[in-house]
Amino acid sequence: MGELKIPENRKIVVGVGSALMDLLAMEPDEFMARLGVEKGGMNLVDQAYIDDLVAQTTSPPSLVSGGSACNTALGVAKLGGSGRFVGKMGNDELGESFKLDLKNNSVDPVLFNSKTPTGRVLSVITPDAQRSMFTYLGASAEMHPDEISLDCFKDAAIVHVEGYLLFNRDLMMAVLKSARENGSLISLDLASFNVVEASMDILENIIRDYVDILIANEDEAKAYCGRGNEADTVTALSENVDVAVLKLGPKGSLIAHQGQVFTISPMGSGEAVDTTGAGDLWASGFLFGMVNGYSFEKSGQLASACGYEVCQVIGAKIPEDGWTRIRQLL
Repeated sequence: MGELKIPENRKIVVGVGSALMDLLAMEPDEFMARLGVEKGGMNLVDQAYIDDLVAQTTSPPSLVSGGSACNTALGVAKLGGSGRFVGKMGNDELGESFKLDLKNNSVDPVLFNSKTPTGRVLSVITPDAQRSMFTYLGASAEMHPDEISLDCFKDAAIVHVEGYLLFNRDLMMAVLKSARENGSLISLDLASFNVVEASMDILENIIRDYVDILIANEDEAKAYCGRGNEADTVTALSENVDVAVLKLGPKGSLIAHQGQVFTISPMGSGEAVDTTGAGDLWASGFLFGMVNGYSFEKSGQLASACGYEVCQVIGAKIPEDGWTRIRQLL
């Protein structure tokens, strides 16, 4: 007990998901109130809507490569591991910037091309550090099941899939089947309570049949398996998987494996500036730990440190001094 069986001689973590550029905007609560949108969720929008929203921001948003699974793969690489990202970008300047950023951060890019513009996300960060996302998927939504091959997952120890792929069910199934055929473990991050609510008719079957590691925050877990105390919730999450994670924000996290629950304390004492990427970078630390044979406790502590450091900055990119502090845990 206390270990996950990783495929032998494999260390690569492959993220699969949306290739998106992140536009980060700090806005007052009134901005969200004016839109009439619940804070903390992910909202799919069209190109005209996101362009209009960007025009309403107080100052021009900052721009960084993003997408949930991409952030995780990049975090694994920054820890000294092997990260790969599979997604689809547009034949445009944003797409080239996205690809270059991956290469500069030692992530192996497997990027398909489209004539549709590269997708982007406006993350509106309110004073309470909550981030609300408005996502124009663009080219990222056009990744086709036929483009997914075993080569995408060559030598992958873990294939980490963002829950947003559930909006393209044929693609999700192609990824899961190819990853399983390749002998890789499969990690699924439930991504957003909106995603869970929209996918309940297939989610339980997918998790039971394919998923080894299930990662959720409190809102996602509540949407998936109902309300209960935290220990009951993580136990419910773990029913059909080898490992389940319940992220509790500033309270830390719980990890369940074979009937045992590990309590992971939060790291650091600073107030969160922005929670963008917190869950993605948590997954980086945890999956890096898993493929390197760390215990659940140590993997959880590393994950907690990654999640903490990214909350101290705007956006999902931890600066180099933050990575230095995290690496000291290794």
